[in-house]
Amino acid sequence: MKKLLIAALMSTVSAAAMAMPLGSQSVLVVDDAGKVLVEKNADAIVPIASLTKLMTAMVVLDAHLDMDEKIAIDRADVDVLKHSTSRVPVGGVISRRDVLQLALMSSDNRAAASLARTYPGGADAFKRAVKAKIAALGMEHTVIEEPTGLSPHNRSNAEDLVKMAAAAAQYAEITRITTSAKDTVEISGRDVGFHNTNRLVGAKGWDIGLSKTGYTTEAGRCLIMRIKSAGKSATMVLLNAKASSARVLDALNIRRYLNGEPATPAAKAGRILPAKATTTRKRGKVANRKRRS
Repeated sequence: MKKLLIAALMSTVSAAAMAMPLGSQSVLVVDDAGKVLVEKNADAIVPIASLTKLMTAMVVLDAHLDMDEKIAIDRADVDVLKHSTSRVPVGGVISRRDVLQLALMSSDNRAAASLARTYPGGADAFKRAVKAKIAALGMEHTVIEEPTGLSPHNRSNAEDLVKMAAAAAQYAEITRITTSAKDTVEISGRDVGFHNTNRLVGAKGWDIGLSKTGYTTEAGRCLIMRIKSAGKSATMVLLNAKASSARVLDALNIRRYLNGEPATPAAKAGRILPAKATTTRKRGKVANRKRRS
């Protein structure tokens, strides 16, 4: 039945969208009314890497925890599966609010792991909360076993991830964090600068309302974004691109499609112009900062 529904929706997709070159293996773009604008293998169930962290953030925020509470990063938070690097030291003391910032904006795995570890009832209670959230959102093809996305067993499809993106966009804290190009986080009393893993955030010409990247060997390069362009709003899910440049080119071509423009040649895909400046508010202070993607 679902395949028939997708087929019916796809009958409204324009020839321009169908002809769009897409490097990502799974793609789904929908407007705010739920109309499918672009689709490619949207029902394929695949690893989702750090897109997982949007679910982690929602579950933590749903618990209404003290966001000013200090969390000490533990050896249990260190990635022993992929041995990914982190600028967050074991023993570092960070507020839960800033830990969430690191998990979402910089996709830090130790930060995400510590959010699950310090969840009321611990990691097992966190997993139960994630399972309940997945069910509540109607994500029927999604399994999330841990909070970082490092495990290839965290799997979903583009259709379910559009639902997750729509839900995440309702959290002001998630939209604020994921649309910040850079920020400063206090770790054990020392300010440390971090950048967004999505270089389109803060780039000239981009109006982004939600963003999350992901990468593992199994998942490839992944991206969720909600954007506005030419007066149109859309949510895009890009899964399993073989390179960051392919993921960026797909996003560029989707934006150009929304604008009624032809696709961008691959040779120009890597040229992203940063915005000149932005005003960033941090701990009650306002500072003018140049933004880089």
